[in-house]
Amino acid sequence: MVEVNLWSGLRKFTDGAEVVEVDGKTVGQLLDGLVAIHPGLEPVIESGISVAVDGEVITGGRNTPVEPDSEVFLMQQIKGG
Repeated sequence: MVEVNLWSGLRKFTDGAEVVEVDGKTVGQLLDGLVAIHPGLEPVIESGISVAVDGEVITGGRNTPVEPDSEVFLMQQIKGG
């Protein structure tokens, strides 16, 4: 299981949980697992989020590997121009 840290705006979808444990070996599996556990997160995740693993924002996509002891944070995606 990997602990996924959520920003405060997502906690309304997780019954107030700041950290959710999810089973997965890649970023994509973690995101799919989050949606399976907390379906209210699906529109937010589909609209675009940033994921940081061990202090680095992931640009490699859903296939980026994660370890059980990885530090994972979901962050709002910064948009603009």
